[in-house]
Amino acid sequence: MPDLPLDLVRTLLAVVDEGTFDAAAAALHVTPSAVSQRVKALEQRTGRVLLMRTKPARATESGEVVVRFARQLLQLERDTLTELGLPAAGEAARLCIAVNADSLSTWFIPAMTRVPDIRFDLHREDEGHTTALLREGLVMAAVTSTPDPVLGCTVRALGNMRYLPCASPTFAARHLDGPLPNLIADAPVLVFDRRDQLQDHFVDTVAPGKQASQHRHYIPSSEGFVDAVAAGLGWGMVPEVQARPRIAAGTLTDIGHPIDVPLYWQQWKLDSPPLAAAAQAIAAAAAAALG
Repeated sequence: MPDLPLDLVRTLLAVVDEGTFDAAAAALHVTPSAVSQRVKALEQRTGRVLLMRTKPARATESGEVVVRFARQLLQLERDTLTELGLPAAGEAARLCIAVNADSLSTWFIPAMTRVPDIRFDLHREDEGHTTALLREGLVMAAVTSTPDPVLGCTVRALGNMRYLPCASPTFAARHLDGPLPNLIADAPVLVFDRRDQLQDHFVDTVAPGKQASQHRHYIPSSEGFVDAVAAGLGWGMVPEVQARPRIAAGTLTDIGHPIDVPLYWQQWKLDSPPLAAAAQAIAAAAAAALG
């Protein structure tokens, strides 16, 4: 059974995080040749190809297992140094977390301020796909809409993110002046990205069997999405916390019933004080902001 030396797994992790051998070498203060030799040595020890030599470099399926192990091992190392009070422990803990754009733009940032001694490395991803980053070992925790735990992770319910179907008053008067089931599927629509199915889900609840119009605009920014709805580019599902002030100001109108998206916190089963502190802060912020 081959061992996995820390310097080798640390190097593989650096290549995956930095994207290239040169960038990993700079981060580790070694030469690119040394990085290449270490990755090859690790592949020889495991008998598997661990890295796809692309730009950026990506872990293979076997490499994802080692990357996950490396990240867990380094986190435990940092936590141990902190508890021992060693000089190297002066560096703040670094946590890699996946979070969806709407959470990031509404309630997640206040949670981060509750744990100022932690350095956050956030990966923005759709809430339905953040668990993939957990499986790949790219993050150690995630805000997700998936209640089924990733292998080696725990799950905690955070609450419901409520979305309101909204349009500008002018848009609603032009495209939605009549029975909603007859009009909604043909009206221009805004979609966050190609993984966003919330608008299609709403249309199906209003007019079963139908989808949102193919006249759709992709706006991959939470704030830009709301601005585009208010500008009359199309209708869209807007987080309630962002929609309510604009509805009160008259720049948005609510065109139908809300949709609740349950959110969960998944994290590695790792006895890490920084990870536990972050999880507690995030749960508290979610409890105050979500239904």
